[in-house]
Amino acid sequence: MSPVFDLNTMNWETNVEKAADPVAVLFYSPTCPHCRSIMPYFENYAGELEGAISFVRIDISINPWIAERYGIMSTPTFAVFCQGRPVAQIVGAVYPALIRKMIEEGMKNAKECAGQSTVIDYEITGYG
Repeated sequence: MSPVFDLNTMNWETNVEKAADPVAVLFYSPTCPHCRSIMPYFENYAGELEGAISFVRIDISINPWIAERYGIMSTPTFAVFCQGRPVAQIVGAVYPALIRKMIEEGMKNAKECAGQSTVIDYEITGYG
């Protein structure tokens, strides 16, 4: 069983936005070749850091609302959420060591980084 949990629009809020502990997120698409090549590293980090930070992934091709909400324009996009807020992000095919560094820094500074991030306004209607 993979230590990376697959999320969707229905369980996103519970597992990411309302999570008390840091969460590492991979926004991916099954048609993305870079997503497939980096996935083993992401899963390996999830196994190594299990218990310290949660690892999740979400397929933006079938969950476009989540991608739109966080401004995800391409895959893969890696993010760290602290206390339900996005605090770090890396986009594209990057060296796996950079992803690990971002995750470790997110874990180390979890409470401080969440205090410095912007709260998401859930009451967005598009009308003034």
